[in-house]
Amino acid sequence: MQALPDWVEGSYWTRWNLNGGLEALLELLREQTGDGWQAKWSALTQQYPLWTGWPEQMRGRRGSGRRTFISAGVRSVFHLRLIQPSLPFLRSYHSPQMYARIRQVVSPALFAAAEHAAQARGVRGEHLREALNNLSTTVLLTGKDLDEVTGDDLIALSAHARSYTPKYTAGSNAAWQMMTDIGVFPVGSTRRQAMRTGQKTTAELVDAYGIENRPIRDLLVRYLDEHRPCLDYGSLVERVRTVSKRYWREIELLSPGIATLEVPREVIAAWKDKLAFIDGDPLRPRIGFATILTMVRAFYLDIQEWALEDPTWAPWVARCPISRNDTEGLTKTKKATTARMHQRVRDRLPHLPRLVASAEDWKADQTAFLATAFACSLDEEFTHNGVAYRRVVGKLFRRLRSKLPDARLYAENLETGDVIDVAYQEDNAFWTWAIIETLRHTGIRIEELLELTHLALVSYRLPGTGEVVPLLQIVPSKSNEERLLLVTPELASVLASVISRLRAYDGQIPLTARYDGIERTTSAPLPHLFPRRSGWRFEVISQGTVLKLLRVAVARTGIVDQSGQPLRYTPHDFRRMFATEAVTGGLPVHIAARILGHANINTTQAYRAVFHDDLVRAYRAFIDSRRAVRPTEEYRQPTDAEWNEFQQHFELRKLELGTCGRPYGTPCNHEHACIRCPMMRIDPRAEHRLAEIIANLTDRIGEAHTNGWFGEVDGLETSRRAAEHKLAAIHRTTRNTPGATNLGIPTLRAEAT
Repeated sequence: MQALPDWVEGSYWTRWNLNGGLEALLELLREQTGDGWQAKWSALTQQYPLWTGWPEQMRGRRGSGRRTFISAGVRSVFHLRLIQPSLPFLRSYHSPQMYARIRQVVSPALFAAAEHAAQARGVRGEHLREALNNLSTTVLLTGKDLDEVTGDDLIALSAHARSYTPKYTAGSNAAWQMMTDIGVFPVGSTRRQAMRTGQKTTAELVDAYGIENRPIRDLLVRYLDEHRPCLDYGSLVERVRTVSKRYWREIELLSPGIATLEVPREVIAAWKDKLAFIDGDPLRPRIGFATILTMVRAFYLDIQEWALEDPTWAPWVARCPISRNDTEGLTKTKKATTARMHQRVRDRLPHLPRLVASAEDWKADQTAFLATAFACSLDEEFTHNGVAYRRVVGKLFRRLRSKLPDARLYAENLETGDVIDVAYQEDNAFWTWAIIETLRHTGIRIEELLELTHLALVSYRLPGTGEVVPLLQIVPSKSNEERLLLVTPELASVLASVISRLRAYDGQIPLTARYDGIERTTSAPLPHLFPRRSGWRFEVISQGTVLKLLRVAVARTGIVDQSGQPLRYTPHDFRRMFATEAVTGGLPVHIAARILGHANINTTQAYRAVFHDDLVRAYRAFIDSRRAVRPTEEYRQPTDAEWNEFQQHFELRKLELGTCGRPYGTPCNHEHACIRCPMMRIDPRAEHRLAEIIANLTDRIGEAHTNGWFGEVDGLETSRRAAEHKLAAIHRTTRNTPGATNLGIPTLRAEAT
């Protein structure tokens, strides 16, 4: 007893309660049925689920409070490791001091090392307390020392806790990281990674749909295993779903007991009728109907072909229930898909500038909001955009107000009473802006966006001028060909802002592992460019979060379709709009195909969404005129010389104020009136020169008015408005760029010629 942390030398009443409480509790346990203290404890807690209902003998002596007396006995049997409590009892008992005391008894050195490691990682306050309590609870529940605790023990604790609080995760990730840092768990492991199932076997995927006939089930597993090596996991899951669930399971429901692939015609007809509509609703035709029929037809034809080489397939050869005529609708389906894709671009591209401006303004507004709230002390009132706020403690931290006054940054709207998590809202605004800008300037896929790392930034030195050009290396998500994209000044500004934000915490970009929810794989820790800070750690943004941020951004902008419904933007819409603007702007299709990473040029042509018939005719006329000079050059894989020419064409576009951005291979159509031309990309370093031009134009306008040269006034004012617009664009870019940022990009030298 003297070794317990509760035993205080010289404190008579404390020692009395410890001895008396332990003695009374042991006497109460002896009265219970069962072999051993643990069995007797289980019987006691089953008979009295709440400690407040224990018998009268668990009452304090000589004036000691009943709660104090019971607590002393309970803590003693826990600290002496005589019994292992249950989680329901710990929840009802609720003694935070007990967790701190158990850490002084069980593995005190390891607990101290774990706490020090967590503090070194920036875990503070509520997260640190909950993490230590999780480890203490696990030690109590399992009866193990800290170095004997396993990952399954922590996962089991989280599962029990979620049965009481469905969204319970407080401290669980930090506790796992502590165990990793002190060397108990493997280096690099995480709780989320341990809980993920990874890729399932083909048999597990098929069994999820409850195929009743065992031989048919085995056949499906064998057939899908043959295709698995040439499919990515997402495609495999879709094929399993089509063949196993949408075809054969439905056939079993329509014809119970069927044991052969020779399905009666009337059953196939009923299956087609049911499949053609979603949930049998005639108003909801299934878009992928022809695709499903094609997969089922391939299933039968593959078995017929394989039986010629492998006789073990022969018993399953059957007449294909899907005729060639049934699958001819696939071409029509593809055309309808292309038409819908074009319509999506026509609906969304005109609103893109408005969405971009809204995201940028919201980011600037929330940055100012955060700075104002951060400068205020707790309970201090302040005003932002004409609205009165007061800095407060969030709901989850009110009970820790005296200990953690700055745990989170919250502001209460004094008019509505709403409490806003200011830092979280500013973080949402920044990443929404960064995602929209990166997608629209690159046209990359959502998977490629989230896989971008700091290592993807490389530089290339032009052999002719020695100019260093920044490039972005895109890791392919659908093909095996990686590609390089030219980093425009606008994109460079966005990447500089992202890198500066990530470096703001400890001077370097954090290493994060990205989980691919489609492929069910976790990457190695890399310096990803799109991680978000969650508490004390960073996590790569998920695809679901990207969709949510875009949905909120569109709703805030108020963009609606022709029916008045909110217009939905997806990451792939930005890819289509990028391709449409590039091709209709004069970029050759085969160059656009390479930029987009398309193996087939026809895929790129499908991305062109033009708006009116007259534009279609004008564009066709332009292509025809180009074909007269180079009939087939634009419809093949570009040569290395052509690609180098494309990369270096802007060397001839250097002008006084910046760079001419007119499309590759097109002449100047504005008679070199650069100050008015929208293709003129102003160099931020020419800001002072542009200001001088605006001042000169203003003077000339005044002179024209004085002398009555009204024919000059209109042209001069047009030039001044264009110059002022370009100056405002420079200011906007400068505002979004956090000073001089070293991107840390490696150099890609030009090949020797």
